[in-house]
Amino acid sequence: MSYDQMCPHYRAAIRLLGKKWTGMLLRVLLGGPRRFSDFRRQIPDLSDRLLAERLKELEEHGIVSRVVHGGRPIVVEYRLTEKGRELAPVVEAIQAWADRWY
Repeated sequence: MSYDQMCPHYRAAIRLLGKKWTGMLLRVLLGGPRRFSDFRRQIPDLSDRLLAERLKELEEHGIVSRVVHGGRPIVVEYRLTEKGRELAPVVEAIQAWADRWY
């Protein structure tokens, strides 16, 4: 691997994953399917508007799936796709680094 030039794949990944709140959303989702209110409880500083925007963006990139359960009331869950679950070692490495240095 050469670090002399910026890899376009790395650039694309960082543009998506490096957005504010995205890493925290991924960490929450590693615990299993979550509802909108679960995110709000675990990340209280995140606005509803930005939460919806980030979830939609992750869904568009195939990292998160949105599952609607019919019935009354309708329940919407967000869960990691296979592509999203493959980010687990990345999130865990960041957590280990944070535990050591913060």
